[in-house]
Amino acid sequence: MSVAVTSQSSRELPLLADECCTPLLREPLTASQAADLARILKALADPTRLRLVSIVAAHEGTEACVCELTDPLGLTQPTISHHLKILVDAGIFTREQRGKWAYYALVPRALDALSAVLSTTA
Repeated sequence: MSVAVTSQSSRELPLLADECCTPLLREPLTASQAADLARILKALADPTRLRLVSIVAAHEGTEACVCELTDPLGLTQPTISHHLKILVDAGIFTREQRGKWAYYALVPRALDALSAVLSTTA
């Protein structure tokens, strides 16, 4: 159920599932799968991070510069960067450095994978 995705920094980020994953209620999770799921849910279990996912997902090209995220959230750039790092580490966003600014993009199918694991159907 676990797939490794390489980010711009060449770290492997666990994603929960690919298209063949088994829903959570259909068979028991392994310890590794439970750890991956907990890491992703923990990353999303914060109002600021949920808003970041929503803002970036709705942004043109499903990516945004960190400089575009401070005003909508009313937070400082270092605080936003902290939250974005957590989302990158969880495999929800990728990060690309362009000059002095970092751009964050939603990992394709990251939320679909989470949805598939939490689904009650096969």
